[in-house]
Amino acid sequence: MLNKIYLQTKAAIEELVEKASLKPGQTVVVGCSTSEVLGARIGTNSSPEAAEQIFRALHAYTQSRGLYLAVQCCEHLNRAIILERSAAANAETVNVVPQPKAGGSLATAAYAGFADPVAVEQIRADAGLDIGLTLIGMHLKSVAVPVRLENNCIGDALVVAARTRPKFIGGIRAVYDNELL
Repeated sequence: MLNKIYLQTKAAIEELVEKASLKPGQTVVVGCSTSEVLGARIGTNSSPEAAEQIFRALHAYTQSRGLYLAVQCCEHLNRAIILERSAAANAETVNVVPQPKAGGSLATAAYAGFADPVAVEQIRADAGLDIGLTLIGMHLKSVAVPVRLENNCIGDALVVAARTRPKFIGGIRAVYDNELL
């Protein structure tokens, strides 16, 4: 089961990066309920083992593409973000170390797996994966656009993806990717 979780995560992040046309230096935010991955209700069956597989897949792929990975904590830590210090730039850091049932298993794995982890209250990411309906929208740039993934499940959890785009402003209707907005 853990190998399947790793492979499904790898497929989802690869597909998101490709479909969102992400470039080096951009940020991907990920929220995850390992409880949902394992078929339980969010917040009821946290799994550090599943989180480790998910983190390994996400971290290896984003690093190989020159992307920043940001991992959202659970609501107990107000959905704070764990990321590498180098990705935090000028963001104000906060003092917190996530734990499996206070921050979430994936945030805990990220804190342990990053070379120089920090926590911040908020970011504005370029794209994101929401594994198990954890609500990552508050950490995306202003205009989020759904990305329909074929690889839309990790374990039993539904995976929802998004990318962002610049705002269209002005007095005329805008067309983006052949869609009238």
